[in-house]
Amino acid sequence: MPDAKTPLRLTETTLWVGHMTPGSTTIVWLRHDLRLADNPALSEACRPGDPVLPVFLWDPEGEGEWPLGGASRWWLHHSLASLDEALRAKGSRLLILRGPALETLRELARTTGARRVIWNRRYEPASIARDRQIKETLRAEGIEAESHNGSLLCEPWGVQNKSGGPFQVFTPFWKHSLSILNPGPPLPTPTRIPPPGRWPRGVPLEELGLLPRIPWDAAFRASWSPGEPGATASLNSFLAGGVLRYSEERDRPAHAGTSRLSPHLHFGEISPRQIWAAASQAGARHGVPDTAWKGWQFITEVGWREFAHHLLFHFPHTPRLPLRHEFGRFPWRSSPAHLKAWQQGRTGYPLVDAGMRELWTTGWMHNRVRMVTASFLVKHLLISWEEGARWFWDTLVDADLASNTLGWQWTAGCGADAAPYFRIFNPISQGEKFDPKGDYIRRWVPELSGLPPDWIHRPWEAPPEVLGRAGVSLGRSYPRPLVDHATARKLALDAYAEARRRAAAPAAASP
Repeated sequence: MPDAKTPLRLTETTLWVGHMTPGSTTIVWLRHDLRLADNPALSEACRPGDPVLPVFLWDPEGEGEWPLGGASRWWLHHSLASLDEALRAKGSRLLILRGPALETLRELARTTGARRVIWNRRYEPASIARDRQIKETLRAEGIEAESHNGSLLCEPWGVQNKSGGPFQVFTPFWKHSLSILNPGPPLPTPTRIPPPGRWPRGVPLEELGLLPRIPWDAAFRASWSPGEPGATASLNSFLAGGVLRYSEERDRPAHAGTSRLSPHLHFGEISPRQIWAAASQAGARHGVPDTAWKGWQFITEVGWREFAHHLLFHFPHTPRLPLRHEFGRFPWRSSPAHLKAWQQGRTGYPLVDAGMRELWTTGWMHNRVRMVTASFLVKHLLISWEEGARWFWDTLVDADLASNTLGWQWTAGCGADAAPYFRIFNPISQGEKFDPKGDYIRRWVPELSGLPPDWIHRPWEAPPEVLGRAGVSLGRSYPRPLVDHATARKLALDAYAEARRRAAAPAAASP
């Protein structure tokens, strides 16, 4: 397929540079598509029945400004191990190489005599630039190079508004996507993957150094099962019961009300087409009419992921700069002490602290709490959304550049379909509404576990005798609030008004 910058129809496109030599090896470059089922690149490579060489290239420099964070590296290590095991069951294995992608692929093609390289597309700015260069170089050298859509329902250039441009609001984007969407059935797992006659020498997975030297990831294993089997199990478990309570439970952080599929989707251990098909079939199994099937609400969350990639593709500057230019001169504050307190879950606001501690311990945070913690950083502490995006990038196992950018700019009010600048989440009322008994807080902020529900969301207002019975000493066992909510809200509104004034000033001064 031509470069991702080129508008195309949704069907996969292959450019043939010559005729493949019978029996020649095809290289499948695996990246964020670490699965065997519904893998277009792998299926196409296996179709002729000739030898297939599955390869993973460790090339952090090729990721540009956003190499994998610590939590994602942990996930990648275990996902690669799972993929290798699955490949061996099909008569193959995973070749792991380290080095710049272009030079490594060229050398691999030279040493193996491969005349064809296939991969599934990625949509981050650095990946687009790298893939374009690789395609051009390989084709110029007489090697077939083709890419496929293995990670989205609709590719970014295939969804356009009435003016032929990109959407910037989710609802019309998703409505239009649904009107043109025809995902079709997922591709089956290859029954056998023909191995090459001779395997090139690779590097052991352990030599990539993906696992942390200091075991801060001790609880990750209890929380996650990276790999295609874990992704399938999570989806099946959710569709067997959790999806029926999705609308009621999805905002309750103390409950298992969401699918937790985001890291599996990010690393391509499951595809959105598989999720679409499984969710559609689950409604029939539960005997729910299609119009009343709650699985479609769940699928809408997959739509938000599509929207995030749509925005990143069309506005590649947004991981560093606000989409809405008037926020480029926002008066952010620099407070290393406040930033550190937020990162460590020591803000004095229990729901915020619970979320940040869940993030550090498990590499994940409930989506409702993500919004509250993000809002607290940018609107209570007036610390730039970029600081929050960097922290989430390093600590989330599902750190995805498109979704991370969309989420933080939405919260800060400077992105597409953003929350209004005057919407400032109240961490007290949010806790009382979505964690009314305080179960989530008791789990992640155990020093407050003795407080009754009436006070657990606002311990600084609790009577001294209540604090005493709960063993809570404000300022010692648990911090006092970094800021007062009402005061912080006013300061945030003033700051947003100042940003808008600054943005309008040059225009007002013009003749």
